[in-house]
Amino acid sequence: MCVSKDPSAILITYSLGSCIGVSIYDPVVKVGGLLHLMLPESKIAPEKAEKNPCMFADTGVPLLFKEAYKYGADKKRIIIKIAGGAQVMDASGFFNIGKRNYMALRKIFWKNDVLISKEDIGGNVNRTMRLEIGTGRVYLKVSDSGEMEL
Repeated sequence: MCVSKDPSAILITYSLGSCIGVSIYDPVVKVGGLLHLMLPESKIAPEKAEKNPCMFADTGVPLLFKEAYKYGADKKRIIIKIAGGAQVMDASGFFNIGKRNYMALRKIFWKNDVLISKEDIGGNVNRTMRLEIGTGRVYLKVSDSGEMEL
């Protein structure tokens, strides 16, 4: 996870398969953050969650927002974009980690009365997500599809 107010900063997260990249951006104070979460709930591995809360949706998302608030971001203005949640190493869909990550994320946002403005979720592709702090623009590089703005 990284949060920045430096207009020259570009935050990037790679290899979003079943993991989900969460980009937040407040256009008024130009603060943005990027989180690469791997699993939906910290209760499946509390010791890991304690060492690395960003690994889980239920502990990483609140931390991302709290860090952005320290730079002056306001929840009412934050633009949320997410990508990932694919099914790349689970062809049979036995674990459905990508779908579970996505459902956990939607539940967290719904409970906190915030909406996702754009998303690119699912499929069986890998994604790279890039947030430009100066503009708030988010770009996705999708395997076999090239790069696009989200």
